[in-house]
Amino acid sequence: MRIAISTDGDFVSAHFGRCPSYTIANIEDGKVIKKEVVDNPGHMPGAIPQFLHKKGVECIIAGGMGARAVGFFDEFGIKPIVGVQGRIDEIIEKLIKDELKEGESSCSPGAGKSYGIDKEECDHT
Repeated sequence: MRIAISTDGDFVSAHFGRCPSYTIANIEDGKVIKKEVVDNPGHMPGAIPQFLHKKGVECIIAGGMGARAVGFFDEFGIKPIVGVQGRIDEIIEKLIKDELKEGESSCSPGAGKSYGIDKEECDHT
């Protein structure tokens, strides 16, 4: 499995689209066989799902994501897991052990174009 995690330093970023980078990890037989950090290519509707799809990502983990973004990821067959907080390495371990719990997205309605309101930042809880 190939996963991407919205990354800010060593932690999961609160918003998938506005994070500085993504940690991409290949997991096979319960072990990380490769891990790399790639820069965010830019926050435009549909661009990041397409970017991660081209990199072979099957799952995106983030603190928050709007409904429109979830739809874009669904179109590319990428499973979003939101409401996640913590250190990147700990999140990967929880995923491997099947202990990663999805929570409530840290992005509230109105934080992006899909709700008719343009904002520079997402309103995170």
